[in-house]
Amino acid sequence: MPDPAFAEEATVEVTDVSVWFGAKVALSELSCSFGPGVTGLLGPNGAGKTTLMRAITGLLGVNQGSVRIEGRDPRRDRGVHSRMSLVPEDEAVSAALTARQFVRYIADLRRITDRNAPDDALRTVGMLDAADRRVDTFSKGMRQRTKVAAALVTNPQVMVLDEPLNGADPLQRLRLIELFKQLGAQGRTVIVSSHILNEVERLAERVIVLVHGRLAAAGGHHAIRDAMNDRPRHVLIRSDDARRLAGALITLESVAGVTFDTARDGLVIQTVQARELATALPRLARDTSSRLIEVRALDDSLESLFRELVR
Repeated sequence: MPDPAFAEEATVEVTDVSVWFGAKVALSELSCSFGPGVTGLLGPNGAGKTTLMRAITGLLGVNQGSVRIEGRDPRRDRGVHSRMSLVPEDEAVSAALTARQFVRYIADLRRITDRNAPDDALRTVGMLDAADRRVDTFSKGMRQRTKVAAALVTNPQVMVLDEPLNGADPLQRLRLIELFKQLGAQGRTVIVSSHILNEVERLAERVIVLVHGRLAAAGGHHAIRDAMNDRPRHVLIRSDDARRLAGALITLESVAGVTFDTARDGLVIQTVQARELATALPRLARDTSSRLIEVRALDDSLESLFRELVR
């Protein structure tokens, strides 16, 4: 389910990319794009997310197809890397260094002349107070934030973050989510992979879903769900007279089924015409003298969308 309109403003373009390791195919004829803002990269384990991120950053060559960052090949044009940073999922921080030493080391490697940049980056991720502690004394979440600081010190326009929320406590997660959203709002291209779907839902205005190395869907998660009009949607309706309302609902052509859900104390409606149902529901409630207490889509979250896409 490609998202062609997004390609018009793309800073990262992946075109017909295939990557294989011996007999194992990691990516298969994958085409997608990323632009300013935050894009969530989703997929089950083994879907190809990390392989795609490594290809985008030039760490991994592709067997077929092409990857372009602002029109340039990250494998051949070293200048691309001055515009881009990667936060890998695996450990990438020397345990013998302090957080400040590590971020300064990255700044020196990238020839950052602003001597305040390392402390500014550490401050941004809330690590300045612990900047002189050795990394081997840090929790997983603190090490993650140190890696994010090292990525920020270069002031990148394209940020690729592989599971950056792993190990962070709830407060740290909230702060990192807000940070990534701020970076996206500044016009940077922020690509974030995660297995925690409800956090991606809060973080990213757009998602790309990979399944078995192929593109399963791309776009805003509501738009993707709306496009899946060959599958019923489920809507919970709670009212003060569920039986009378159910009798009226079953007469609608837009309703494929009505069941009583005792756990939720309401009706679950199956429909492939959600808009028609939304238009008719107030009229039916009035005609049956039923007071609507709650109307809620049960499958509009990324989690439900993800379950359907990976079937």
